[in-house]
Amino acid sequence: MDHREALEHLHALTNYEVLPRAGRIEGLSLDNMRSVMAALADPQDTFPIIHVTGTNGKGSTVRIIEALLTKMGLRVGTYTSPHLESINERIRVGGESISDDDLAVAVTEVAAASDDESRLTWFETMTAAAFVHLAGEAVDVAVVEVGMLGRFDATNVGHAQIAVVTNVALDHTDGVGDWQSAIAREKAGIIEPDSTLVLGEVGPDLVVLFSAEHPRVVSERGLDFDLIDDSLAVGGRVIEVRTTRGRYSELFVALHGPHQAENAAIALAATEEFFGTVLPDDVVSESFESVSAPGRMEVIGRNPLVMLDVAHNPPGAEALGIALDGAFGDMKRFIVLGLLDGRDPRAICEALGVADAELVVACSAPSRRGLSAEVVAQAVAEAGGSAVIEHDVNDAVDRALAMADAEDMILVVGSHTVVGQARSLLKHN
Repeated sequence: MDHREALEHLHALTNYEVLPRAGRIEGLSLDNMRSVMAALADPQDTFPIIHVTGTNGKGSTVRIIEALLTKMGLRVGTYTSPHLESINERIRVGGESISDDDLAVAVTEVAAASDDESRLTWFETMTAAAFVHLAGEAVDVAVVEVGMLGRFDATNVGHAQIAVVTNVALDHTDGVGDWQSAIAREKAGIIEPDSTLVLGEVGPDLVVLFSAEHPRVVSERGLDFDLIDDSLAVGGRVIEVRTTRGRYSELFVALHGPHQAENAAIALAATEEFFGTVLPDDVVSESFESVSAPGRMEVIGRNPLVMLDVAHNPPGAEALGIALDGAFGDMKRFIVLGLLDGRDPRAICEALGVADAELVVACSAPSRRGLSAEVVAQAVAEAGGSAVIEHDVNDAVDRALAMADAEDMILVVGSHTVVGQARSLLKHN
């Protein structure tokens, strides 16, 4: 296959990322993935894996771990999801996205290894292609982000040397019953008996569910490592982190929001556990100063200030709202908002503080799962805000730009598909 044919092959596969969600996905299994990976000679076993799960913060944590490992001199591969502008972003080596030609080669290999009985989904195929490519590139280590939950996620055919859990909060669930424990058990599925578990914010009553997977070592936030100081700085945060092996002080993290300080602490603890030793101060400081996380409080324009964020669930929106109030609370705010179904749009709007925004431009997320702009606008109204409707993302961004003054802020927020399309537009304006 060439690149076009590879994309057509992927397009023909079942893609749960874009299918409307009518309820639970039944019959989850890794059997097909394991069968295909075996036919490919199990490329996922050719390098150590740092496996990252959690409700929020996974992507940023992967980026920070990647920066630390790279600064330590390793050839680092990463696999993340979803993407913003191109599926190539999901697979990176040395910080560079996979090329079109290499993506086509990897997808072709995976397609050749599968048959009608072991037919893979879109995400499974991309995951298998990622492992094939990373093995071919002879990476020293792969940092792999879970797509959903963990136990039956396609990425879990890999074996975690370091299993990282950022947090457990409301997402990918119907919210019925003891949903926190149910989610925690599924996320704990990435842990193996020889794994080192790095446990972020999960709550004391959930720790036992992760320990039940019998990891070799547990590094728990609040006991073994912690963020002990965090303050606002121009362009990011200044933090201090305590780990089992040392203390790292006066670290500037070039990311916005208190939640990114927490992600940095988790990433640092995970990387330290990978090497089994304290990290050089210059490695940590230079990594934190240089890290970037596209679509995470990403400033992409000024006069007016234009910021992008993929907060798409209530906990993520709450963290974003707190960060905005702390760093940009004095700015008049215009919000471009588009969401997928399966979320709680009113709760997201309330967490974002739409009642205090100058105006929300509601748009329709460009996805088969996208909520209509009318539904988003209704949620804004229910949360006490004022909204206008522009179905197209580009039109919504243009309308916000036309209304905002140079000293105001425009926040484009919600679905990755919305933020990604806005990012493409704004980068070329």
